[in-house]
Amino acid sequence: MTASEAGPETASEAASGTASEAASEAASEALDEERTYHQVCRAALAGMVDDAHEQVVTGENAFASGADAEVLGRYLRSYAKELRQEPEGPLFFGRLDFTEGPAAGDHSGQSYHIGRRRVTEHPAAPPLVVDWRAPVSRAFYRASAADPQGVAVRRRFGWAPWSKGEPADLTGLEDEPLGPDTVASGPAASAILTGEIERPRIGPMRDIAATIQPEQDELVRSELGRSLCVQGAPGTGKTAVGLHRAAYLLYTYPRRLRRGGLLVLGPNRTFLSYISEVLPGLGELGVRQSTVGEEIARHPVRIQDTEETAAVKHDARMAEVLRRALYGRVATHTAQLAPLVVPDGSYRWRVGPGELARIVAEVRAEAPPYGTGRERVRSRVVRALQLQAERRAGPQPALWVRRLSTSRPVTAYLDAVWPKASPEEVLAGVLADPAAPADGILTAEERRALRRAGMRVPSGPRAARSLRWSTADLVLLDELAGLIEHPEGYGHVVIDEAQDLSPMECRAIARRVSFGSLTVLGDLAQGTTPWAARSWPELLTHLGRPDAVVTPLTTGFRVPGAVVELANRLLASLDVDVPPARSLRGAGELTITGPDGPGAPGGPDDGTGGLDAAVVDAVRRALAREGSIGVIAAGAEAERLRTVLAGAGVATATADDLGATAARVTVLPATAAKGLEYDHVVLVEPAAVMAAEARGAHRLYVALTRAVSRLDIVHSRPLPGELAAPGR
Repeated sequence: MTASEAGPETASEAASGTASEAASEAASEALDEERTYHQVCRAALAGMVDDAHEQVVTGENAFASGADAEVLGRYLRSYAKELRQEPEGPLFFGRLDFTEGPAAGDHSGQSYHIGRRRVTEHPAAPPLVVDWRAPVSRAFYRASAADPQGVAVRRRFGWAPWSKGEPADLTGLEDEPLGPDTVASGPAASAILTGEIERPRIGPMRDIAATIQPEQDELVRSELGRSLCVQGAPGTGKTAVGLHRAAYLLYTYPRRLRRGGLLVLGPNRTFLSYISEVLPGLGELGVRQSTVGEEIARHPVRIQDTEETAAVKHDARMAEVLRRALYGRVATHTAQLAPLVVPDGSYRWRVGPGELARIVAEVRAEAPPYGTGRERVRSRVVRALQLQAERRAGPQPALWVRRLSTSRPVTAYLDAVWPKASPEEVLAGVLADPAAPADGILTAEERRALRRAGMRVPSGPRAARSLRWSTADLVLLDELAGLIEHPEGYGHVVIDEAQDLSPMECRAIARRVSFGSLTVLGDLAQGTTPWAARSWPELLTHLGRPDAVVTPLTTGFRVPGAVVELANRLLASLDVDVPPARSLRGAGELTITGPDGPGAPGGPDDGTGGLDAAVVDAVRRALAREGSIGVIAAGAEAERLRTVLAGAGVATATADDLGATAARVTVLPATAAKGLEYDHVVLVEPAAVMAAEARGAHRLYVALTRAVSRLDIVHSRPLPGELAAPGR
């Protein structure tokens, strides 16, 4: 029976089936074409690697000599290394087909494949793949049916997880029409986009170049001169935004950033290990990734302060205490000194007390770094002597000026009015007796907390090295070092988990970016240090960027809706003004196993046996699915649970083992969970997490929001009131 001979309903069904078969065949042909195109791109990239190596061998001295040849050679070697270290994987993740006509501008009728780096068969030829950071790629992230930006069709490609770019790994494609005939009906759901966001998390963090959302793209492409602050709720991609902004700035402003460099600051080494592969995966290899502690580590940490002492040392008022202590060394009664007399053969050159006092006062008013001020006093005193000599004997040679500058009388005078100073010597003096520099700034109780019994002032560099310093002392030493001599600055600094920085740590960062810009990332609700910020304007002032724009990201793509809703219940108790998060993902699972629920672990009086069994059971259920598993508990309880799981035959890793073990289960204390994410989280005893520290509610908020797909809460103690279901 043919379609024309059938009844109306049968004919319709036949026509529908034929259309479906045709669409399927067309999609299969398109997929084969794209696989073939990817092979062409792979061959072109291999050619780029070979060409780069050849240029290093033969081209670095072409048309250049001396310094020019060195600069060219360094650039060529860096480019060749960058290409050689390009990770294996798909070379494109999207395509833009532009419409014909003026709406598309210079791109009328063109098609572009979008990937993580530019791929071309020849430098002068049109690219086979356009870098995601190029201006034309902006439309891939921003175009919509309401604002197509000249795009007719946006195509997304689905690749097998952890693909190395083999043709068979290209498993699907989706076309989203955006042309003038498209009805604007809101954002279309993309199975490929959703699948990429929800792909299991195993190993280090991966880039999000294929999944950047419009509001994220706007932040990523902010200009270099603009400092910005992102208040990002859990799962909104603030860390990814910061790293992709770093990659974008390096691509867009290479010369300006090559001079000063770019620094990424994270809260700890575990976090930095987790994000370590994002920038190399985007083709950026020369970015320093560090912690504040590593940047200011003048000495090893050998002692630990009490909480009260650490709080005083991290307070912003310490900056004035240290400034007083340093500049208190400068003589204020120079007019009472004897005249400076410098023998010069048969002559005696003299500078009177009044002029000496004027020079010192003049330099102090200019407020240069302490070390610079000392040298300014020296040069002006020598200039006064030089003018006398020139009036008597005519112009003096440069050698005469240098000899006079280092003469014993000039140096002795300089040591009397503006003595040399080292950070260690000044801080030791403050800790030994903070009374004078801290008077009127710190309370008597704070001065007692600051004072260190038995502290001695070192008499030289060797004695200074023998002193024992705490972590907070290193921050103070860095402040003093910055007062004595300004450090070299970076062109741009990305700061993650910035809400946990103290005012003095902020000042340390500000000194390193005095002429550059900042990307500040954080969430006030996740502040867990004793000095954690409660408002962004205050923290940005300490960072030297009070005018930085604060942009909230509240829409999450990582944390499931049920988990976000539970975590939002804690916000009212956190004493910070942040908007509640919301999730675009309705998918996800939340399970709470308590003493009166199914699979109950037992009451508080039953020891830990029931709780341990419930944890083991939750982990085994998680192992039956794909993805990473994080078991989070309070403090030392994590180590005990690791032993319990080992006894049950479950292989585990610690947060420090990232990428070093094949174990899917990571057991970690809540204090180490910040910034990390797992497909399945087993959170043990929320009440214990909350009670473990002064800002325990903030720590619990962090622990609750580490799950990408599933959260199991296992408890034997009553849940904190904020988390208990209504009516419980």
